[in-house]
Amino acid sequence: MKKFPKPLPLRKLIGPSFVILALGLGSGEVILWPYLASNYGLGIAWGALLGITFQYFINMEIERYALVKGESVFVGINKFWKFAPIWFIFSTFVGFGLPGIISASARVFSSIIGIEDLRWVAIPMLIVIGLILSSGHTVYGLVERITKFVIILGVPLIFILVFILARGTEWIDLAHGLVGIGDGYRFLPEGIVLATFLGAFAYAGAGGNLNLTQSIYVKEKGYGMGKYAQKLGGLFRSSKKDVEVRLEGYDFKQTEKSYENFKVWWKRISIEHLIVFWFIGALSIALLMLLSYSTVFGVEGAEQGINFVIFEGSVIASRLGYWVGVIFLSAVAIMLFQTQLGVMDSTSRIMAENACLKTGNTHLAKLYSIFVWAQISFGILLFLIGITEPKTLIVLGACINAVAMAVHVALVFFLNRGSLSKQFQASWWRKILIGLIFVFFSVFSIVVLLSQF
Repeated sequence: MKKFPKPLPLRKLIGPSFVILALGLGSGEVILWPYLASNYGLGIAWGALLGITFQYFINMEIERYALVKGESVFVGINKFWKFAPIWFIFSTFVGFGLPGIISASARVFSSIIGIEDLRWVAIPMLIVIGLILSSGHTVYGLVERITKFVIILGVPLIFILVFILARGTEWIDLAHGLVGIGDGYRFLPEGIVLATFLGAFAYAGAGGNLNLTQSIYVKEKGYGMGKYAQKLGGLFRSSKKDVEVRLEGYDFKQTEKSYENFKVWWKRISIEHLIVFWFIGALSIALLMLLSYSTVFGVEGAEQGINFVIFEGSVIASRLGYWVGVIFLSAVAIMLFQTQLGVMDSTSRIMAENACLKTGNTHLAKLYSIFVWAQISFGILLFLIGITEPKTLIVLGACINAVAMAVHVALVFFLNRGSLSKQFQASWWRKILIGLIFVFFSVFSIVVLLSQF
């Protein structure tokens, strides 16, 4: 038994939402939604807003469990479904092992330095990511610092470019698109590829099993009962005392004081996630879509892979100068690289923790590193045999992750309902909303699957 901690001030809670936000920057925000805007206009912007709003509520239920239990949702789910670790390892590796994000980063960077074959840029990038994730004193602290640095530098640059380049009528088009009004259509334009739209919807935020790592990040940040959790050390920096990690949380006496502390915690972490993840995330997607629309909408060739990003750089260079175009493409490449770094960290955490739960092996840092380098090896193998198209890899992974999201939304719902005392559970309207989100992802996934046949 431990005492339920007193709430920390809001400024000390900022961090986990930056990490989870950055996981979506390289897939949904930078690639898929701007790609859709460059080909179909801004009438589909409502999907991005709805998608990231769904993920806000999904993430908060994941945070709820970690806040009260001081352990990840994987530990809790494993207690009532013994095959859960196998499912999470399989669905995570299949969904995110495809190296689409780093391929996109390499494609953009290759266009800057004039290398024709992106593989010889992508493979060294993967190796660098492996070295970074193996070197931190605590992995979370290292990833959080890198993430904040990239977002604080990269996102304002995008904002400035949008405000310079976008015309007044295009801002009006964006406003219309947020409520589903497009140029000659409502909500979905004719001819849109449902798989791409579902992939973008699933990646309006993190997507797939990545949302579940929010419970690991808030635990390591010390939210609520996570104060007592151990931290994951890097492979090259792990000391003997942190090789074996306790995954289970601690109980606390459920007094009126502990409930009051919980309510303050909940209010503050809700605000933190609303501002950092939902607001900055929604603003980033909207402005990146607007930038794409104002520069390359209707341009021939923009429908081919991620060429629209390269075309954006060319248009920006022609309007604002060569070096501004180079800076834009460099920022995109770095944001994509950072996203792959965060995704590799999150997926390896998921698989390592579930491997621990399945086998009883508590050497978490070693298992984490095994999964990091396994994913890197898989990515290198795909590149060497010629599977390199970024958009294809990203869309395929996104569709798989949309199915994974439907599964984990249901699992977390039943986990919180069955393991948390009533006073710590979600309100009735949140439970209804989570149910509707589950139905949406389930039905949409089935529709997309049937459309492919």
